[in-house]
Amino acid sequence: MNIDIICPLYYAEKYIENLDANIKKQKNVDINSIRYVLTKSEDKTEEILKHIQAVYKVIEPQEFSHSLTREKEAFESEADILVFITQDIIIKDDMWLYYLVKDIENRKCDATYSRQICNNNDTIEKYTRELNYPDKSYYKTKEDIQVMQIKTFFFSDTASAIRRDVFIKLNGYDKKKLPTNEDMYLAYKLIMNGYTIKYCADSEVIHSHDFSFKEQYKRYYDTGKFFKENEYLNQYKVNDSGIGMARYILKRALQDKNVKVLVKFVPNMIARIIGMKMGKR
Repeated sequence: MNIDIICPLYYAEKYIENLDANIKKQKNVDINSIRYVLTKSEDKTEEILKHIQAVYKVIEPQEFSHSLTREKEAFESEADILVFITQDIIIKDDMWLYYLVKDIENRKCDATYSRQICNNNDTIEKYTRELNYPDKSYYKTKEDIQVMQIKTFFFSDTASAIRRDVFIKLNGYDKKKLPTNEDMYLAYKLIMNGYTIKYCADSEVIHSHDFSFKEQYKRYYDTGKFFKENEYLNQYKVNDSGIGMARYILKRALQDKNVKVLVKFVPNMIARIIGMKMGKR
């Protein structure tokens, strides 16, 4: 089955050359095309894209949407499998893509997502990655909702794959301009329509941030807005999931005697809680 890789870009000059090279090193896969969509910026991203002879298109900042930009590329694709990635991943090895798509090709599942590893031990993200991306793969179906609740729909297009025919059949993101969590929106549709999602622990990327409290607030404000606009998701114990994550972060930081994370913990959680509540208003 051939693959189209869809990657939105914005101020990507420090990422794009290595990212493109690492994609092209992937083994045992048939890459049809890499579809870059550059939101117009003032850095050297477009210059680098030309230098590496990449296929890309340029859009205005007001045209960009996490959901609609990806959806447009997906609807124009003719590949068997769509792979969505973000510009800031670091691909660990030349088998990342093979492990991401192999069970789609084998018809064992319909969509997959990679394991994300944080390489910055001084951030809370180190522990959220541990919790959300364990070292063992698993499948998720509608039958898992009673136990997993909202986690059944956890899915990340930081590095994910889906059968194109399924994406088209489900009408992608329904032409909605989602502020964030477009991947969860799609995962919900997959699960509720009887499809299977696989988390691929052997398909690894490094993906790290160190958000300021203001940035964290904005992220959770957008997340709160998403849950307000998609209220049907609130029945799946969203708050319990957040509390469970906070407990895990605190427990692991204490175990590691990670002072830098412990200092950030309370302000970070406050930024998340207030952002979520304000977004839902």
